Amino acid sequence: MVTMTSKKVLLAAFLIIFSSSVNATFVEASSGAAHPEEQSWTTNGLFGFFDRKQLKRGWQVYNEVCASCHSVRLIYYRNLSEIGFSSDEIKKIIADVEVPAGPNEDGETHADGELLMRPAKPFDKIISPYPNDLAARAANAGALPPDLSLMTKARKNGANYLHALLTGFKDAPANFEVSEDMNYNPYFPGFQIAMVAPLSDEGVEYSDGTKATVEQMSKDVTAFLIWTAEPELEERKRLGLKVMLFLLVFSAMLFAVKRQVWAKLH
Repeated sequence: MVTMTSKKVLLAAFLIIFSSSVNATFVEASSGAAHPEEQSWTTNGLFGFFDRKQLKRGWQVYNEVCASCHSVRLIYYRNLSEIGFSSDEIKKIIADVEVPAGPNEDGETHADGELLMRPAKPFDKIISPYPNDLAARAANAGALPPDLSLMTKARKNGANYLHALLTGFKDAPANFEVSEDMNYNPYFPGFQIAMVAPLSDEGVEYSDGTKATVEQMSKDVTAFLIWTAEPELEERKRLGLKVMLFLLVFSAMLFAVKRQVWAKLH
């Protein structure tokens, strides 16, 4: 029998769940962003995997286009071997890259406190385009370009959102006023974003001969960022399959033992 107190608890729980649902819907609706279309990614599903050729193209797009503003601070140059680059190719990638070596204490050749630079090594993190957030904001009219390492995890519907954002730049409707230094994109909350359209057809020349359309480049760099956010994805999915297979076999064994035991009792 349900008591009055129980009824009050159930009613309170319902109101909390209902209000949370309404608030979540309101926040999503108030953002004013269009819903991105579902894309087909090789990483989707139980048997998801990384297309190494696509990841290498995605790195090329990031390195030649996105890296001028955005960092991937959680990735090291040596990690590029996981997407198909050989040791020699990685050495070629970092051949002209310099990283901070530490504060300089030799006032004879540099001003005190100035950073010494050294050639990058495979064990270094992929270099950021700016030394700090203040420099990044100063170079981007006050806007801080976000780090992209975990972007597909940090945004709702991450991969589809990124693809839609990169391909969604267009002229604003006649009745929509775009603020100074802002650009219209229906997939960004509020429809205005400080970033200009980063991709254009033939913006890069793919080393594998793939035609570099905006759509292709967007999918490739998004696939690369799926990898930066979850490089262990393939291993995790393989482990999940092994666990499921083990549980199926174990369950079958338990069922057989149960039948054997109960058969003797009867």
